[in-house]
Amino acid sequence: MNAKPIRIGLPKGSLQEATLALFKSAGFDITVSSRSYKPSINDPELEIRLLRAQEIATYVEDGFLDAGLTGRDWVHESRASVQVVKDLPFNKATSSPARWVLVVPESSKITQPRHLQGKRIATEAVNITRDYLKRHKIKAHVEFSWGATEVKVPELVDAIVDITETGSSLRANKLRIVDTLLESFPQLIVNRAAWKRTAVRKKISTLALLLEGALNARAKVGLKMNVPKARLDHLLKALPALRNPTVAPLANGAWVAIETVIDEVVVREIIPSLKELGAEGIIEYPLNKVVY
Repeated sequence: MNAKPIRIGLPKGSLQEATLALFKSAGFDITVSSRSYKPSINDPELEIRLLRAQEIATYVEDGFLDAGLTGRDWVHESRASVQVVKDLPFNKATSSPARWVLVVPESSKITQPRHLQGKRIATEAVNITRDYLKRHKIKAHVEFSWGATEVKVPELVDAIVDITETGSSLRANKLRIVDTLLESFPQLIVNRAAWKRTAVRKKISTLALLLEGALNARAKVGLKMNVPKARLDHLLKALPALRNPTVAPLANGAWVAIETVIDEVVVREIIPSLKELGAEGIIEYPLNKVVY
């Protein structure tokens, strides 16, 4: 065990629940007490800090945190120099990335990025927006928004750059997406000096492996069954979804046991077919981690 625990920053707020659930699936139970930013975790080699996602990359770069989990967008926005260990494709509501989008009222005449020339834009992601304008050779005024950005158009600004996962909130406010500036999933990041330490690198690499394994398992289930040996080849040819299964002999030499990992959405379609092809004792079970 390390003499000093590795301090990891996790996002407080909208992504907190999904992040804690992912850590739990990976084998790490994190207990959050009310009004505390120092949760407990069932691993003495780790310390957890709950912080705003916008701040985590900067604290990792400065060394207050050894590592952190925050969005690719906030790493970009903060201009932090950190070691990116792993992209983790999950989000608060779906498995789709969060998107920073250029948004205008439905009635706006702005339909292309070039129409922003000389306009006023409000956003929390000032650097992301300025980088976008620079790529498109557009000069516009970009101002920082402290929140409720969507209510500022059209009275205070001509357009906004806001984050969305599904777009439903924007549509509800009669706003239209013109373009996507950046797509973002959470990233596991590490302080560059800390990453050079063998103990830190080993622990964080293990954490990344387990988190990725937990994500891999989310849309999959285990499936096992007994099949007459004489019908095994026919069953596998008829159901290509059962790719590369484990096949083991049973005490009754005329039968074999099959076990595989499969997409959960496929199971409801193939179980009736498996039964028709002679499979018995079909068991579907959940998975915590799938490590490739």
